[in-house]
Amino acid sequence: MSGPAHVRSGPYAPPVPARELTVHSADGAPLHAEVHGPKDAPAVVLAHGWTCSTAFWAAQIRELAVDHRVIAYDQRGHGRSPASARCSTDALADDLEAVLAATLAPGERAVIAGHSMGAMAMLAAARRPRFRAHTAAALLCSTGTARLITEARVVPLRAGRARTWLTARLLGSRLPLGPVTPVAKRILKYATMGAGSAPEMVEACARLVHGCPREVRHAWARVLETLYLDDCIRELTVPTEVVVGTADRLTPPVHARTLAAALPRCTGSTELFGLGHMTPVEAPELVTGKIRDLVTAYATDTRTDTALEAEESA
Repeated sequence: MSGPAHVRSGPYAPPVPARELTVHSADGAPLHAEVHGPKDAPAVVLAHGWTCSTAFWAAQIRELAVDHRVIAYDQRGHGRSPASARCSTDALADDLEAVLAATLAPGERAVIAGHSMGAMAMLAAARRPRFRAHTAAALLCSTGTARLITEARVVPLRAGRARTWLTARLLGSRLPLGPVTPVAKRILKYATMGAGSAPEMVEACARLVHGCPREVRHAWARVLETLYLDDCIRELTVPTEVVVGTADRLTPPVHARTLAAALPRCTGSTELFGLGHMTPVEAPELVTGKIRDLVTAYATDTRTDTALEAEESA
């Protein structure tokens, strides 16, 4: 992979991790992971979305790492994780499980937060024993489980065949995005962020998205085009919070409402007025606060019930 594609200064510049490691997924694919914060603090795991990297979570990492152990990783093909021929929801689930196994102690549970494709990885892994053993609570930001292309509003047309076809061609394009220019930032802001997003937010997101290799962007767009994870929603049985922007053109609020209605233990669903798809960047304090609240409520003792029972019976 080429050098890091992110801003180097300001609130959205990623902090230096305490530790970096390479995690190998079930098929051997190497994944870049990093750990921030105190070793013995409650754990938080962050999974970024399509075309982004660990740097997407810079604001959350900076604030949470003061008193949490924050684990972030690059999805395969993104950031510093090499591209892989295997792109699927099963691969996303395998990768997340591998990161949990490599960074959490046996019996340790974390709050896991995912944005967009990162949240889809959580849903894809929801029925797996290792994911369940390591998850205390979940935060799903700006995501969906099916009908992504049909519901997306990045193409300013009425819903229908023409909009769906054009959306699929646009998001799945192999064309290079080119340098981050003022025009490029305006386009990205329209497609992925709210109208009131500050310039530094747009700059940070544009550098990440433009830094994603075009073949990786295309390969994962094909996965998102046919995504179907509706059957996984009820498998996510931990306390789960949902966040979405009302101006999200990629995963509009209809997806969040579907999730909130179907999740077995939805603790709340927040619709942020005027915000777009990049909620952790557009509303950093709110998203960080949601993660903190979930840690306080559900992960103060990070061991699993099985581990606690074994300790009590010893």
